[in-house]
Amino acid sequence: MKTVQISLNSIDKVKSFVNDLMKFDTDFDLVSGRYVVDAKSIMGIFSLDLSKPIELNIQADEGPELDKILASLAPYIITG
Repeated sequence: MKTVQISLNSIDKVKSFVNDLMKFDTDFDLVSGRYVVDAKSIMGIFSLDLSKPIELNIQADEGPELDKILASLAPYIITG
């Protein structure tokens, strides 16, 4: 499992984020405080506080698949 911080601060960003995740047969969870939602659920995402960075748990093992996922999610990942 890999955990990254992401930012989804607009409706368009949320839609494109979910579309990018749908390309992968992997489970993704968003964690905001004590709430955990399926990252492929637009309704679930909108139930979170999107004004702050959100933790994304990627349920994939290290390797080429994870590298593809991280490359696809690069526009949303907060580097710090």
